[in-house]
Order: sequence, then C-alpha cells, then structure tokens
Amino acid sequence: MGISATQRFKLKKFIKELSQHRGRHTELVTVYVPAGYDIVKIQQHLAQEQGTAVNIKSTSTRKNVQDALEKMIQHLKLYPKTPTNGLAAFSGNVAEREGQSDVKVWSLEPPEPVNIRIYRCDKEFLLDHLVGMCEDKEIYGLVVVDRRDAQIAILRGKSIMPLTKTHSEVPGKFKAGGQSAARFERLREGAKKDHFRKVGDYMKEQFLEREGLKGIIVGGPGPTKYEFADGNFITNEVKRKIIGIKDLSYTDEFGLQELVEKSQDLLAEEEIATEKKIMQKFFNLLSTKQGMVSYGEEEVKKVLISGIVDTLLLSESLNENMIEEFEEEAEKVGSKIEMISIETREGVQLRDMGQVAAILRYEVKE
Repeated sequence: MGISATQRFKLKKFIKELSQHRGRHTELVTVYVPAGYDIVKIQQHLAQEQGTAVNIKSTSTRKNVQDALEKMIQHLKLYPKTPTNGLAAFSGNVAEREGQSDVKVWSLEPPEPVNIRIYRCDKEFLLDHLVGMCEDKEIYGLVVVDRRDAQIAILRGKSIMPLTKTHSEVPGKFKAGGQSAARFERLREGAKKDHFRKVGDYMKEQFLEREGLKGIIVGGPGPTKYEFADGNFITNEVKRKIIGIKDLSYTDEFGLQELVEKSQDLLAEEEIATEKKIMQKFFNLLSTKQGMVSYGEEEVKKVLISGIVDTLLLSESLNENMIEEFEEEAEKVGSKIEMISIETREGVQLRDMGQVAAILRYEVKE
C-alpha cells in the first residue's frame, strides 16, 4: 500500500518548509526514531550528545547545538511512547541574522514506518528518508540495448531493480579467414535479429502483465535502439507501453543509471499527464453529462457526504484544513482522492472554479 494523495501533499509541504532552513555551521539536528524503538533511549542519547557538545570550540555553534538538543529533548518528552510508524524530528536555530536565536522544533509521524535510527548534526536537515516516502510507487520498465548486449530493469521511485540481462552471439566486425564478406555479414545480421527477438521476448515476459507499470523507456548507443524498437521484435501490446527512446553512452549497469538520468523529463511529463488525464475526464463530463460531476466546496461536500463521489479532485492551492476535512469525509465513503497541482492549464482551471471538484459514481438528474 502506498501513501494517500493527501498524505503525500502534506509530507511534501513539510519537506519544503524544512529544506528552506540552512545552518551556518553543523548545528541543525535531525533525529529519526524507528517504529517500535524506545523513545526514552533516544532522549538519553541526546542528553549525552548535549554533554559532548561542550567540546565544540565555536561559542555560537556550541550554544546553537546545545539549545537545539535541549528543545528536541523537551519536545520528545511530550510523546509517552514512540508513535506506530516511528518519528522524524528536527530542531535548530533558524534565525536569519547571525547572533540572534530562534530555536524551532518540528516532528511528524511519517505515513510509512521509519526503519532507521539516525542522529545527525549538519548544516541542513536530513530529509532523504521522507522524500523517499513521497515518491510514487508506480513503476517504469527500463531497457538498454545494443547489437550485443541488453539489460532489462524496473524503476520504482529512485531505485533501479535489474531483472535480466542477455548477451548475443553477434560476431565481431572482423571475419574469420575463408568466409566471404557477404556470408559473414548475413551471419552478423542473423545473430543480431536473434538477439533482438530474445530481448523482445524478455520484455513481454517481464512487462506485459506487470501490475503498476506506467510505461517503458528504451535506450542505447547509436541507431541500434531505433532498429530494435521500430522492428518486429516486440509484441504490439508491449510496444504500446514505450513512452520514450533515449541515446546513451553505455549498455551495462551504468547504462541503466544513465537512462534514468536522461529520462527525468519523461517521468515529470508522465506525472503531469496523469493529472491532465483525470482533469480532462472531468471537463469532458462537465460538457456532455453534467449530472456526472460536481464542483465548488459546498456542492461537492453535499455529494461527498451522500456517498456518490467516485473521485474527489482537490487543488493543491486549497487550505490545508479544508483538505483534511474533505479527506476525512472521502475515507468514510471510500472515494478516491486526486491532488491536482496548478502546473497545468487544467489545474489552474480547477483552482479558479472553486478548488474542489468531483466525478460521481453515477449520473444525478436535476
């Protein structure tokens, strides 16, 4: 189970706020408490660190670290026990001017269990573990191919998971003695096609029925990747899932990493495309079957409470308290929630027409 759209929205907002703070020295404190770990032991550890901080030479850094630790310890005492999913806590002096003191503390129970224990003093808060929770859990297929080698993997979030690799028996460019050039070229061409067919079969095996697959990206050096992708080596159902082809320098594990790096534009477009698709469905229904949609806070709240909302569309510009209210009601009646950014024309339209809309489960006649 991934996290909900509203949980992701709140987490992204939390991360954005904390990422704006920078310490002048290594004085911002990050603490991750794993699920099931005794929070009192964390407090004791921080008290020890407070004692060690007296050795910091710089007077201002020493004071900022000790103050941040003290604020963190006092804050953690508010928790009688570690929350179910663990805890992420952050504290530090965030005053804009040097010499001033404005020590703040933040904490949250993440939407997924924390499985690491961390104490860190740095110039910035350590947020990678929360960022990882924000990532969509949908997956993309990755194929790196040339005349002789191929790597097939999936991309989940930022993690590349290799599935299979294959090596062809395409002869090198220099023919053995006694072979005619034409016969040698036929051998090379035949071995290459066998290799491509084998890669196409692996793609069908790995990607055709894979749940959550949003698309496949193919890459490789030179023109070979186009020859492979445009030829009759990949079954049509799999070919339809290809969303892009990228030019690469490598074909091994480095090739997979390079493919992901060069596909960031595609992946961002896919996220936006999903939003646009759901909003276009809403606008199509609005113009053809008005009884299948609703918009505006009050109107949507009525149909949501009555249990007839299939998909609730909430603009990211909506007040956070309102988002929580709608989320609670949606959970009661099993409605899906989609958070819509204002990065698309459709997202701006949603914002301008009341920030809240819904696609209904069935048509409601006036």
